[in-house]
Amino acid sequence: MSRFDFTPYRRSTVGFDRLFDILENQARANSGDNYPPFNIERRGDDEYRITLAVAGFKPADIDITAQQNLLVVQGKKRDESEIAGEMLHVGIANRGFERRFELADYVRVENAGLEDGLLAIDLVREVPEAMKPKKIAVNGQSGLSVIEGSKASDEANAA
Repeated sequence: MSRFDFTPYRRSTVGFDRLFDILENQARANSGDNYPPFNIERRGDDEYRITLAVAGFKPADIDITAQQNLLVVQGKKRDESEIAGEMLHVGIANRGFERRFELADYVRVENAGLEDGLLAIDLVREVPEAMKPKKIAVNGQSGLSVIEGSKASDEANAA
């Protein structure tokens, strides 16, 4: 496996340590097991969906834990005693798993559902009002106002 060296970027940036750590940890973690397979989908400007293929798992077998900047999805292996007959061929994986997803600041889990062997986890990014860009009055001009989306960069560039 080839590994990218972030050393030159670490020397010329300030405050991005967490980003480089995340990238290095992901490269290390993804070098092994790829079970269960998953998709990450952008559904809107601030909406995302992670879909995991978890055939054979029931909702009670899956544990989803959301912490600050981390989403952990665990599947618990089923007991062999639950199988009614003698298995002649096992092609559907029946093993436990753990998947970790690093989340950006202000991303929260909105809901999760299991249907047709696919676990869908919907995520939403909600930036607090205090963190949104604001227009600052110069020389006593009237009040502050919140700048919406792309208008923030347009107005900043015009100034």
